[in-house]
Amino acid sequence: MSHSLLTTGRRRRFDGRAKTLFTLCCAAFACWVIYINLFVISDPLVQGILFVSASYTLMFLGIGPTPTSGDKPLVVDWLMSTLSFVSGVYFFIHAQEIQDRISLLHPFSDAQFFFGSALLALTLEATRRTTGLGLTAVVAGFLLYNLFGYLLPPPFGHGVSSYSYVLDVLVFTMDGLFGVPIEVVASYVFLFVLFGTLLAKAGGGDFFFNLAAALTGKTAGGPAKVAIISSGLYGTMSGSPTSDVVATGSITIPIMRKLGYRRRFAGAVEVAASTGGSAMPPIMGSAAFIMAEYTETPYRDIVLAAIIPALLYYFGVFMQVHLRSVRFNLRPYEETVPALAETIKQGWPYLVPIVAIITILLAGYSPTYTAGVGTLAVIMGTALTKRTRMSLWDIVEGLAETTTRVLPVAGACAAAGLVIGGITMTGLGMKAAGLILTVASGVDAFTLVIAALVTIILGLGMPTPSAYILAAVLVGPALAKVGFPLLEGHMFLIYFAILSALTPPVAVAALAAAAIAEEDPIAIALDAMRLAAVGFVIPFAFLWNPAILGQGDALSIAMACAGGVIAVLGMAVVLEWPKSPGAPGLLWPTRVLILVSAVAALSPTKPMALLGMVVCLAVLLLVRKASKDGIAP
Repeated sequence: MSHSLLTTGRRRRFDGRAKTLFTLCCAAFACWVIYINLFVISDPLVQGILFVSASYTLMFLGIGPTPTSGDKPLVVDWLMSTLSFVSGVYFFIHAQEIQDRISLLHPFSDAQFFFGSALLALTLEATRRTTGLGLTAVVAGFLLYNLFGYLLPPPFGHGVSSYSYVLDVLVFTMDGLFGVPIEVVASYVFLFVLFGTLLAKAGGGDFFFNLAAALTGKTAGGPAKVAIISSGLYGTMSGSPTSDVVATGSITIPIMRKLGYRRRFAGAVEVAASTGGSAMPPIMGSAAFIMAEYTETPYRDIVLAAIIPALLYYFGVFMQVHLRSVRFNLRPYEETVPALAETIKQGWPYLVPIVAIITILLAGYSPTYTAGVGTLAVIMGTALTKRTRMSLWDIVEGLAETTTRVLPVAGACAAAGLVIGGITMTGLGMKAAGLILTVASGVDAFTLVIAALVTIILGLGMPTPSAYILAAVLVGPALAKVGFPLLEGHMFLIYFAILSALTPPVAVAALAAAAIAEEDPIAIALDAMRLAAVGFVIPFAFLWNPAILGQGDALSIAMACAGGVIAVLGMAVVLEWPKSPGAPGLLWPTRVLILVSAVAALSPTKPMALLGMVVCLAVLLLVRKASKDGIAP
């Protein structure tokens, strides 16, 4: 039992009346979130408190305390759910009193102290149930630092903080539990997840899979390529590496195994492809919404900046899989593959909401309005044909499923809010930034490497939003001090927060794939890192050349795109070039020349970039010719 408390809890599966009642409660909660976001203007603190307390009320019933919990809630679950509900009712009734109260000046009433402490304790348990020990230990560590950090020597010590002081900042202000992370989850994230859930509920996932199969299914390594494209398309709806692996990998991995692909490779392809879904607009693992609020950057600008790097990432994974498929003569998709025209003819209603959401976003409307219109477009677009039309109960189930998907994110982001509040309150963020700069000795490249490593470590076992939030408050100030622009610096952090999902020793996405592929998760993660190697390079590339993020004039952006494609192709060839009969593969001098010219192709200096592109392309053509002739290139 003690060991099981260190892991995430089991999501309960209700049946009969219990299932119907829980579904209706979750759907009602979703309707309330839609209402407060699209139709009323409410106080952010009160909205955050109600969102968290209602989320916890459902969470403690829907997620058990251990992986072996049964489907029937225990007494402790009912007690925690009831306490969450009562806390929400108290704060709602006394909303005006809480709004008028001056934090750190007015003392707590007994009720405020009790219910504030209750929400703090409930957040720790909700975090443990939804994300496991990792983030929970981080939050507990920061709480201890907030309370007892004054005992540490300079520069890490801080002023004395009483429990009442910490509670006041973390629960009764917008700087802690109900800060930016929860504010974003209760608005943009929830509505965009609703958009993706309803689209998948209507059959959008099957459409994207068939579309991918029609495009690449009959080529060498077809099932692996289908996994890449379908995972990228599915990632635009889910934004979660783990759910992407489960949704698409449950189809693609068994097919690859059936055709004789190695289990390790099958799992790695799905992990690399699914992880990239968190970098694919518009959802981007929810981190994009938090970045928009945290950096005060328009969400549209973040989405536009993310497009080129995301496409380069998937191009890199695709080319590596293609070259490896040729190398090992991997068989194509042998099932019946629908024709592209037929697939689009049957599934065109699924494209209506995609077009709608892109149009509204580019028109400059807010993310909340964009998600609302996108959700309406899903319902109306899929209603255009009988085959894709959803029933009223389908929509209710979609609303309920959205709530259950967001509950773990809400727990993680509430916990991250506690960390942010503690770091802000104690000034730890600037101290950490100073330490990073000291270790890096002021060298920009070293600072970036340390920032990348710290972000990956912070993200081990955590959802992407939580990893990004911690990196933003601890590492972000160091990048700002060095002089990197806000957008580029935080996009750098988002990428490495995303990549932590496939990085050992935790590699949560690989854990999900391992269960399907029946292979060692570490082996899958290591191979996935190789396939996703371009993802570890792209963040450094766009900090060097911001045109990769769409920053600059049209010529610079066009050259950055061309240079990026050539550089990614060169990197894929170096990593995966197949051996020809009688030839040992690429020689080391050739590999070095390709890599050097690939780096040059990414340069912000146009003459250097042009030279790099020409040299890299010339060498790649010579390699192809030499390999065909059976000569070692």
